[in-house]
Amino acid sequence: MATFTVEFLGCKVSQTDAQEIRERLIADGHVERGAEAEVAVVNTCCVTREAVRKSRQAARRAARGAERVYITGCAANLAGSELEGLPANVTVVRLPSERTPGVVAGDVGALGCVRADVGLDRIRAFVKVQDGCSFACAFCVIPQVRGASRSRAAEAVLREVRRRVDQGHREVVLTGINLGCFRDRRAGFDLPRLVREAGATPGLERLRLSSIEVNHLSPALLAAMRETPAVSPHLHVPLQSGDDAVLAAMGRRYTAAVYLRRVAAAEGFNLTTDVIVGFPAEDEAAFQRTLEIVERAGFTKVHVFPYSPRPGTRTAAADTVPPAVKKERSARLRALSAEACAERWRTKLGTEDLVLVDRPGRGYGDDYTPWLVEAPAGRLVRALAVEVSEEGVVGVAA
Repeated sequence: MATFTVEFLGCKVSQTDAQEIRERLIADGHVERGAEAEVAVVNTCCVTREAVRKSRQAARRAARGAERVYITGCAANLAGSELEGLPANVTVVRLPSERTPGVVAGDVGALGCVRADVGLDRIRAFVKVQDGCSFACAFCVIPQVRGASRSRAAEAVLREVRRRVDQGHREVVLTGINLGCFRDRRAGFDLPRLVREAGATPGLERLRLSSIEVNHLSPALLAAMRETPAVSPHLHVPLQSGDDAVLAAMGRRYTAAVYLRRVAAAEGFNLTTDVIVGFPAEDEAAFQRTLEIVERAGFTKVHVFPYSPRPGTRTAAADTVPPAVKKERSARLRALSAEACAERWRTKLGTEDLVLVDRPGRGYGDDYTPWLVEAPAGRLVRALAVEVSEEGVVGVAA
């Protein structure tokens, strides 16, 4: 028996991959321990230079306490010298996510199945339905480290959703690198059908999508989400830029007008997005157009990413916007996002919502609005909005 710890950096897909490694180690008879574990697994991220730096830091920190450290995930699969020079007890596992749990567990050594019913928590479960990306945005390293788009069998996804509900998870989030590319042609499934059938799982109280590209925001998908009671009215739709020239330079497959037209069809949904600030083609006028599109689209939360050139991408050698300009533009966009959040939160005053409490005193409403309400973690409570704070809607149990 070995004691182990698993941590992840980055997106929900990274979190899901880390969970799969964790479950495999527990199923093989090993014991999870938060500190002083013999084995440490760090599932890494490489979407920015800062993400790689934090991944290296996490690896070195783990190597100081554990006998064996396994570095997995996107940064582990990044070409070049990003993870060279780590301590001798660190093993970099350069494998697709599907193969990684078995290889890590096999190296640690199995003791026999002692516990298979394992969740990160009993509140929210992330179920990966698709991995990889077959598109080639100029800035994105993910196709290199994750490979081409591929989908899980629909029955495997639905079986996992049922298992998570049986474990006691109140909410399931369907996730993937490019979620709208999900297809199970043999079984006749696309994402809208998967949403309908996953949302009909007995006992499931809330179903969400992690992120969807605007080109996949189809009438069929919106209809499936609206007509399935368990589905949360929240959509995260990456924008990246509101300027057509920048979008073209990025290799994105839409214009600002197309983006606005498609998200307008999602009336009633809480919309959130990602924006890259300081891309090489972005001047001040282009950034102003991004601010305009953010306002017109009606986003309530903008995740801001200062541009970071990644090795092997078409813009790897280009980083023309000065760091100080990126920082200033990022601050302006985050301020606009904060105003939009507060405006939406104020519309909820005097209304009630079902809040899934995922930490003591904090949780999310049905549309993924953050709430502060006094209730134990894991509870689904009906709350009345009484005021707004900088962190979300303040509610009292109704």
